[in-house]
Amino acid sequence: QVQLVESGGGLVQTGGSLRLSCTASGRNLGTHAMGWFRKAPGKEREFVGRIDYSGSGGRSHVIDSVKGRFIISRDNAKKTMYLQMNSLIPEDTAVYYCAADSQAMRPSDEDPDFGFWGRGTQVTVSS
Repeated sequence: QVQLVESGGGLVQTGGSLRLSCTASGRNLGTHAMGWFRKAPGKEREFVGRIDYSGSGGRSHVIDSVKGRFIISRDNAKKTMYLQMNSLIPEDTAVYYCAADSQAMRPSDEDPDFGFWGRGTQVTVSS
């Protein structure tokens, strides 16, 4: 059984930074792609970015609206993925969720099937 737990959310002013963590327990997810999503009030859940496992290149990418501000990284020894968020703006206010691909060692040219989810952490950016 896999459990993902997010932490690091909170209230921050515009222009501030936060680092979210997603720690896994249970199955070793070191060979799974992982991702971040967010859901703002009144909006659909939005994909933020993902990071592949090292065997498929270990590359990360984020959506255009956060490019240059958000960075995804992972430390497999700590079973933790991170989302470094800089230059935060009110539009970033949302509940942030981490997720992991259900399949291990998926090639990077395939889209992950995010079957494992955390419960989310609230990020609020004040203007």
